[in-house]
Amino acid sequence: MILVTGASGFIGSHLVDLLRERGGEFRCLIRRNSSTQSLPSVSTAMADLATGEGLEEALRGVQAVIHLAGVTKALRAADYYAGNTRASEVLARAVCGKPIRLVLVSSLAAAGPSPTGEPIREETELRPISAYGKSKLEAERAVRALLPEAVIVRPPIVYGPRDTGVLQLLKPMSKRWSFEIGGGERWFSFIYVRDLVEALLACACHPQIDGKTYFVAHPKPVSWSHLRATAASVMRRRVRVLRLPPALARTVGACADVWSRVTGKPGVLSREKILEAQAMRWTCDPGRAAAEWGFAARTSIEDGLTMTLAWYKEAGWLRY
Repeated sequence: MILVTGASGFIGSHLVDLLRERGGEFRCLIRRNSSTQSLPSVSTAMADLATGEGLEEALRGVQAVIHLAGVTKALRAADYYAGNTRASEVLARAVCGKPIRLVLVSSLAAAGPSPTGEPIREETELRPISAYGKSKLEAERAVRALLPEAVIVRPPIVYGPRDTGVLQLLKPMSKRWSFEIGGGERWFSFIYVRDLVEALLACACHPQIDGKTYFVAHPKPVSWSHLRATAASVMRRRVRVLRLPPALARTVGACADVWSRVTGKPGVLSREKILEAQAMRWTCDPGRAAAEWGFAARTSIEDGLTMTLAWYKEAGWLRY
């Protein structure tokens, strides 16, 4: 039995699809008073990751937990620490003393951008630059202190059907525009969501990876210009590039923060997101995962974007 947290989210929904396909026994953790409409015909357990209430019952009969629940955008730094760090610690405490493997889904943001031209490896010094990344790193440390045998997975940018994050980058391109921060070419690692959930399920079941930390990504980083050209080609658009000076980009991020506070809703754009976007390289090396348990992300950016854009179009999220 596998317990999944964050099952109603983008990555979690794809993990549920994979578990259904493979016929494994699983259960989804949901917050009390939450609707189960997004998880029809799925075994669920109600619990609170803030207080721990309900976790003992939710963990009954479970052999592995894949912890995806977390906060990716927030009005305050404290919200990241509550949703990422403290929630992970509460879950780890509940798992302590039980024969259960915890797979913590962290992020490349916990390590920070590459300080050199080389992709980051697991042994690279960790230097997160945002509250989100710092909260993810603190979650790793809290879990590792309580459960030395836990498996930690750090994916980079994750994209695919149902994702609303990368969608925001592609929307302007569908209207023949691309907005970028000036200062030179930027590179990033990525992983298609299907490849990621296959990796997470392997981490839940592999017998010889206790206590390890892994980057999981496609082995070939991609430049922003290549991403733009690929998306434009799929959408059959000629895209004009508008490059914003870094100072102007930071001002846009600051204005977005003010608007978020006024509306009370965190947006996809913020000063911290601009800070992350200004980094020249968000790249990681998935070599350890390949060597130790044979993981390989098979989906290229060309194939992944083609499938993702087709889904966006069919769902009515994007017109081109």
